[in-house]
Amino acid sequence: MTMTRDDHARVAAAIHAAEGKTSGEIVCVLARASSDYSALPILWAALLALIVPWPLTAFTPWPAQHIYIAQLLAFAAAFFLLSLGNIRVALAPRALRRAAAHRAAMEQFVIRGITRTKARTGVLIYVSLAERYAHVIADEAIDAKVKHADWQDAVDALIADVREDRVADGFIAAINRCGALLARHFPPGPDDVNELPDRLFIL
Repeated sequence: MTMTRDDHARVAAAIHAAEGKTSGEIVCVLARASSDYSALPILWAALLALIVPWPLTAFTPWPAQHIYIAQLLAFAAAFFLLSLGNIRVALAPRALRRAAAHRAAMEQFVIRGITRTKARTGVLIYVSLAERYAHVIADEAIDAKVKHADWQDAVDALIADVREDRVADGFIAAINRCGALLARHFPPGPDDVNELPDRLFIL
C-alpha cells in the first residue's frame, strides 16, 4: 500500500468538497493493521514445542537434554516464522480480526475528536488493511436520522477499490457517498465552521 502526496491531497479535497454541502464533518483513518496480534506467535510456538518431545521420545534414543534443546529450537524457529507480519495476522481467527478492527475504529472515533463536534454530526470512515475491514461510524445526531444500512453503499465502494490497491480512490468514493447522505439530512447552516481536519490519518 502506497499513498502518495497527490493521493493525500485528493482525499483532503474530497472531504473539503463534501463538507461544503453539509453541516456534518468527515474524518478518514487508514490503518495498516488494527492489532499486532503479538500473543498469537507465542501461543502457537509454545504448542509446537509441547508436541516436539512426543515423537522424539517414542522414535529416538535421544536423552532428555537433547529433547529439551530440540524443544527450545522448535519454539524459537516457530516464533520467528510466525511473527512475520502477514503470517501473524493470518493466525488470528476471522472473528478476532474483526473484533480488533472494530475496537480500533471505535477508539479512533474518540481520539480524532468526532464526539466533540458542536452538533454531534461527525462521521468516521475507517479502513484496516491487514484485517480487510472497512466501517463507517456516525455520531449520535446522524445516527438518529440515518440507518446503519444506508452507509453500506459507501463501505462497498471503499472495499472494492481497496481490494484493487486503489486506496485513495476508495476513500474518495466513500467520502462522496457519505457526503451525499449528510447533505440530505444535514444541510449546511450560516454559522457552520470546519471543526475537524480535512485529511487522511494513517496509522
